[in-house]
Amino acid sequence: MTETAVCVGTFTAVKTLWEVRIHKINEELQKEKEFRQRLLLVWEERAALAKLKEKVINKDGRAILRIEEEEWKTLPSCLLKLVHLQEWQLHRTSLQKIPQFIGRFHNLVVLDLSRNSIESVPKEIGQLTNLQELLLSYNRIKSVPKEISNCVSLERLELAVNRSICDLPPQLSDLKKLSHVDLCMNQFTTIPSALLNMPNLEWLDMGGNKLQELPDAIDR
Repeated sequence: MTETAVCVGTFTAVKTLWEVRIHKINEELQKEKEFRQRLLLVWEERAALAKLKEKVINKDGRAILRIEEEEWKTLPSCLLKLVHLQEWQLHRTSLQKIPQFIGRFHNLVVLDLSRNSIESVPKEIGQLTNLQELLLSYNRIKSVPKEISNCVSLERLELAVNRSICDLPPQLSDLKKLSHVDLCMNQFTTIPSALLNMPNLEWLDMGGNKLQELPDAIDR
């Protein structure tokens, strides 16, 4: 009985030792895997940043990021290394989402993301107080955030051919410099009140909507 107990005890001790060793090996393998993943991510970001830098041009003293007909469904965070950019021109890139970090590009004067697959506009866009042109035509945007009213320098707003927008936030009437608005080919049934209260609005296109009536204030 004693010998049996000793054997069982020895087996249990060996089993425990092996379990500890296996657990330690698994931990080391997991750490190595995570390290390789981090290393791969670093290299991917460096490669993406290098590729983005190749797309930056300087025209009339303005730093412009220009990408056309390339697959960029999302924009990498390494783009924050280029916060000095004053203009984005991204066309036909299949971009699905405007990154939330867009608000950190305080030098942006023109944001042209026309002809992509964007479905929404982040509220952080309201942090772009120097933005003069916001061009988002030919996307899949369904609504417009009220935070755009904080883009106090905005002069041109284009949301044509999104096909689903049916209203604008009343706060947009605070855009005192806005003079050009293109809302054609959407789902508007009337002219938004925000537009009727814009003091400098000179050009408005709402063709291809479902306008049923014109407000009396349109005569102003």
